[in-house]
Amino acid sequence: MKSPNILFIMLDQLRYDCIGYNGAYPVHTPNIDRLAAEGVWFSNAFTPIPICCPSRQALINGRRPETFGALWNFKNGLRIPALEPTEYAWPRELHKREYTNVFLGKWDVHPELSPLEYGYDTYIGFEGYKEMLAQAYPNIRYEAGFFGERDPVPVECSKTHWLADRACESIRELTSGDHPWYIQLNFTEPHLPCRPSGSFADMYRPEDIPVWSSFHETFANKPYIQKQQLHSWRIEDFTWEEWALIVARYYGVISQADDAIGKVLQELKQTNAYDNTLVIFTSDHGDMCGSHRMIDKHYVLYDDVVKVPLIIKYPGTAGQGRVCDQFVYNMLDLPPTLLEGLELPVPSWFHGRSLIPLLKDESVPDWRKEIVSTYNGQQFGLYTQRMLRTANWKYIWNTTDIDELYDLAHDPDEFINRIYDPGCKELIQTFRSLLYERLCAEGDGLVQSEWMRNQLLDNKKL
Repeated sequence: MKSPNILFIMLDQLRYDCIGYNGAYPVHTPNIDRLAAEGVWFSNAFTPIPICCPSRQALINGRRPETFGALWNFKNGLRIPALEPTEYAWPRELHKREYTNVFLGKWDVHPELSPLEYGYDTYIGFEGYKEMLAQAYPNIRYEAGFFGERDPVPVECSKTHWLADRACESIRELTSGDHPWYIQLNFTEPHLPCRPSGSFADMYRPEDIPVWSSFHETFANKPYIQKQQLHSWRIEDFTWEEWALIVARYYGVISQADDAIGKVLQELKQTNAYDNTLVIFTSDHGDMCGSHRMIDKHYVLYDDVVKVPLIIKYPGTAGQGRVCDQFVYNMLDLPPTLLEGLELPVPSWFHGRSLIPLLKDESVPDWRKEIVSTYNGQQFGLYTQRMLRTANWKYIWNTTDIDELYDLAHDPDEFINRIYDPGCKELIQTFRSLLYERLCAEGDGLVQSEWMRNQLLDNKKL
């Protein structure tokens, strides 16, 4: 039997709670919902770092980005290394099983080198879309900046659907051949600025958008940088009525991306490839989009940005419509999952674990009990953060500001920072020690100095 095809769909900056299947907010995503109903929905999936370029580099390499110098996006501000092609890239391994590898859409792994240097056989970025747009719609201008606006380009010619058409063409071509295929389909949506087209621009009325449960943030006892971000973006006086306009566009472009994904999934069915295709759906990170009154994803490790959607439909392995509540990393656990599933060697130095036992609903008594996410600063200044999250608590080590501690069982919106609560003193020390162990084990250079060790191990942190 031919090895399964692999369709890996990644959206950019999609919140875990903005999918209909999640049920938290009224976002219409019937195609993604159907995929979840046919596979496994991971309710506690997290990104190792909530920034585009480092998270995508981690996916290709299988290690945390700090281990190879990918600290922030290479497009903004200070120069930073990227994952070089001399490093390990697991897509190359698929050639041992005669896979044809195709990369479509947003890359963000290297500023100069393409996916062809990392094990992919074909790469289609957005140059073709830009050419089409210049020829068919030469007079279109976008004026609203990061806050988004209606896209005058018809849905069928929008970026989401143009990319979906390229995916459908690839599926038709590859499915007619004798070899299995791997398609990485990376949309740019719903990353700001959100510009939904046609009916999707009118799908959600701002007055019907529910307020984020974490919107009413006061920033009391929070790191300075969070409130500063409001001023940096000039949104310090935004009301919910103003945010609702932006969130309505965010919802709209998510639904538009879902419609494009539906086209791709339908192509799988029409080519009779659906039942022999492993489908993965996730996002590189989330989006504040008004949560805690903030925008984008910088200088915070709230669940709004570190928690991500993850769905895996694996024919013959994953049970239909099942929810897995275990802590998983999308970017770090998926590489060993795919390699193990294809009976390919899994490097011992990977920082993730194969999800195959969880997909099979096997009991894994030693599965991880906590999750670690990181942040290193970017265009607004350097600022290192390390997060340790358990089922009920979240500790955030802010090396140059006040730390954060949230009781998620009683404060799921992360409003009340308990870091100076005398009753939490022993818990904080436990979390600091555990975080230190995890960072050391995975080669995080931040803790490789006496001064940093003092903060975590000797409690020398104000």
